[in-house]
Amino acid sequence: MNDKVSTRRSRRGSGAITLRDVAKLAGVAAITASRAINTPELVSPGVLKNVLDAVQRTGYVPNRMAGGLASSRSRLIAAIVPSTVMSVFMETIEALNSTLFDAGYQLMLGQSGYSEAREEQLLDAVIGRRPDGIFLTGVMHSGKGRTRLLASGIPVVETWDLTRTPIDMLIGFSHSDIGLEVAKFLLAKGRRRFAMITAEDERAGRRATALAEAVAQGGQRAVFVVNVGDSRSLKSGREAMARVLAQAPDTDAIFCSSDLLALGVMTEARARNISIPERVAIMGFGDVPFLADMVPALSTVRINGADIGQKAARFLIERAEGRVVSPKIVDVGFSIVERDTT
Repeated sequence: MNDKVSTRRSRRGSGAITLRDVAKLAGVAAITASRAINTPELVSPGVLKNVLDAVQRTGYVPNRMAGGLASSRSRLIAAIVPSTVMSVFMETIEALNSTLFDAGYQLMLGQSGYSEAREEQLLDAVIGRRPDGIFLTGVMHSGKGRTRLLASGIPVVETWDLTRTPIDMLIGFSHSDIGLEVAKFLLAKGRRRFAMITAEDERAGRRATALAEAVAQGGQRAVFVVNVGDSRSLKSGREAMARVLAQAPDTDAIFCSSDLLALGVMTEARARNISIPERVAIMGFGDVPFLADMVPALSTVRINGADIGQKAARFLIERAEGRVVSPKIVDVGFSIVERDTT
């Protein structure tokens, strides 16, 4: 048992919380802790409570893999993304999968639907299967999920965001910088009345906040914000544009938290014979395929998703094979793509 634990810790590069650690904290033998977790009806209520309290405190997740597999690499990488439907993350997922496959690894994909609760559930399932690495979209600032990932000892790469305190490795960019640069770009175009159409998403919220601050510093009127909640559809974009026209009719620049919402805004504007960009400039986020071929072609913020996917795959492979990754934090930046709508 000690040799197996030693091998696992060496392979992961950090000390994973083990059943022995849980048992020690609960004041019971490892076999008793195992019974409490796997067959709770066989232990007393007091013992069960002590063990479950220890599990909660340490973030321990039981290994669902067969015991004989625990000491060897699974060659499996797990990824959790918000969505894959008309998603800015598709380029990243494809590059991640391709790079892993070429190196002999398989990708297991889960979709959180932008729900923190669902992401927590997916993490429980993923950690219990002990993959060689975990890919996350966004960063985990706190909570049970972060605790369990730290306790697992599994290599983790967070992406599509930046923080000074990642769980392990990080490949991303600054959402606040995006909001600032979009504001500068549109102000330089002579735009003065801004609206932001955003979904209920913490990262999009940071872009919106930075945009509003930059516009205010430029001496302009407060940004009119429409929050579409969990809906990220073309229909939501159309409805949001209708609100902008009804409540802030002199708006001459609209920044959307996704290209799909921006397409909805464009559709509603054209349905009302509003000229783009003469009357209103529109900008999206993500640069999903086909935007450049539309009429008018949508201006947007481009993230090099393929670069993120490739780098993340290499980071996880390096760590899975016992090598050190340096630097562990990489800022891939972003670019503003100007097309017809601005």
